[in-house]
Amino acid sequence: MKILITGAAGFIGSSLSLKLLAKGHDVLGIDNLNDYYDVSLKKARLERHLDFNRFNHINLNIEDRDSIRDIFKKYNPEMVVNLAAQAGVRYSIENPMSYIDTNLTGFGNILEGCRNNDVRHLVYASSSSVYGSNTNMPFSIHDNVDHPLSLYAATKKANELMAHTYSNLFQLPTTGLRFFTVYGPWGRPDMALFKFTKAMIKGEEIPVFNYGKHRRDFTYIDDIVEGVSRVLEKPAAANLDWTSQNPDPGSSNVPWRVYNIGNNQPVELMSYISALEKSLSIKANMRLLPLQDGDVPDTYANIEDFIKDFDYKPQTSIEDGVQNFVKWYKDFYNV
Repeated sequence: MKILITGAAGFIGSSLSLKLLAKGHDVLGIDNLNDYYDVSLKKARLERHLDFNRFNHINLNIEDRDSIRDIFKKYNPEMVVNLAAQAGVRYSIENPMSYIDTNLTGFGNILEGCRNNDVRHLVYASSSSVYGSNTNMPFSIHDNVDHPLSLYAATKKANELMAHTYSNLFQLPTTGLRFFTVYGPWGRPDMALFKFTKAMIKGEEIPVFNYGKHRRDFTYIDDIVEGVSRVLEKPAAANLDWTSQNPDPGSSNVPWRVYNIGNNQPVELMSYISALEKSLSIKANMRLLPLQDGDVPDTYANIEDFIKDFDYKPQTSIEDGVQNFVKWYKDFYNV
């Protein structure tokens, strides 16, 4: 198939592209290579695709309406995976308009491209942050998610609603994936594992928020990519049992679905740091800090629906995942 992936130079997008190329698909990648974090890392990710002549990359902002329209018309993708987004909960407090531009306007352009070019399935990145002030654990797709705690979370919830309208009006199959703290080799420098590793190797202090009482459903990159590829191959279908008298927030009477992809095993931040200490053979010097604005203390994914519909559950342990990241980090940065 011809598959369009936005955010193709990103952490998840680049790994997903490699997997789909290995399966024999043609992949068109879009990424604007912005400087939210190290551009050289994004370029290095893209270089991994050079062995495949079925991969093309275009440097482009998805909020560029005319260019996105022209790309859909020229390449006519059968499937689309939208991973392009302005990421980060904390950065959304400092620079909210970048989230409006990319996560809302940009996503609208992708939806328009899909509906005007008979795309068979749109899969897009949502986030565990949509659960906001919900304290029911584990987080379930059948829970209400109307109380986000950050603009980033609000834009991801908005993406789910926008997708639903296109599924309703144009019968476009859409599936939103709520990712839970993705980590692993080639990861993002603004994420905790990357920042902690860099600081500990340099002998610097690491900031530990919520006094280390965070629990996160850390999910390894290979597990995420396997899950996304399975979802892509099974376009969303209407839930024939859905009823407006007792509406299910996780499905609909139109071809629209959302799923959690998490490890289903929340880990305390201190245990995560311990695994990193073991892999680096370095003791962390921690500075304990309060919970940050817009952040949530715990994430824990209920993935029963994902297992049932796609016969898949993430398998990688924290110890193995962190060790794999450390090995990659040392190789990539010649430590």
